[in-house]
Amino acid sequence: MKVNPDPIRSILDQQGFVVLDGAMATELERHGADLDDPLWSARSLIESPAAVKRVHSDYLSAGADVLISATYQASVPGFLARGLDEAEAERLLRLGVELAIQARDDFWSRPENRQNRLRPLVAASIGPFGACLHDGSEYHGNYRAGWSEVKGFHRSRLDILSSCNADLFAFETIPSLREAEILLELVEHHDAWAWLSFSCQDEQRLSHGERFERGVELTQSSSKICAVGVNCTPPGYITALLNRVPEHSLPLLVYPNSGETWVAESNCWVGQGSDGLDPDAWFHAGARLIGGCCRTGPEHIAEIRSHLVKLTAN
Repeated sequence: MKVNPDPIRSILDQQGFVVLDGAMATELERHGADLDDPLWSARSLIESPAAVKRVHSDYLSAGADVLISATYQASVPGFLARGLDEAEAERLLRLGVELAIQARDDFWSRPENRQNRLRPLVAASIGPFGACLHDGSEYHGNYRAGWSEVKGFHRSRLDILSSCNADLFAFETIPSLREAEILLELVEHHDAWAWLSFSCQDEQRLSHGERFERGVELTQSSSKICAVGVNCTPPGYITALLNRVPEHSLPLLVYPNSGETWVAESNCWVGQGSDGLDPDAWFHAGARLIGGCCRTGPEHIAEIRSHLVKLTAN
């Protein structure tokens, strides 16, 4: 199957780094959205798609090279549970990607935004199976469902989102080796690139317990994975995780959360957030795609871009 040129490699070859965006839900709430809902940020695809596009635009203005679509927790079963029919559920999934594309195209249509910038990419977010369950299982990967059900779930979303003209898939917050293996198998049947990003419980292990470096090793034989790394993990773990990775050919990506912990039972974040985003250290440890996840915002992305520009200046 023919695949277009690797879009991440194209940016890296031209500027030496890729700035990812930050949290979607945090910004939607800052703009007044109520996300106390099993659909989480995907609720805004139903009620306030304009707000989703606005958040994407804010990240572009802050310096993001990649927008990640608001489809992390969006799924056909999740929308069906809200009483929508299957056609509308699929439309909303595609809308999540289309809003990011619209924001990117609007941004790029203005000449002033093309000064010292490369055309931003859109990554269609594919979160873990547990994300649609709204029970916290995305953070450990111990699902009550069998792996055949997990595979069918991911196959359906990939089939729908592959028609949306995103530049690549973002397999993100993946908690286990087995779920990663499923996604790597499925993406081979699509004419698309993807990155694979794991969530980790400490400085060594994936959320499910396997060694992080084993997850990285999984990707080395894939013909469709363009970057591998870690996201939705406390920033204090990132450098140590990167240092566990042996030299390899794939670019490394990191987009940690703020350091707080999500408690599904009370539907809230707890603990002390961290100001420990350290793009300099992560760049020196090998990361070339850097951004933020839960509880980070455009101000963090602007700071990350400023650091990376200085680090790569001739």
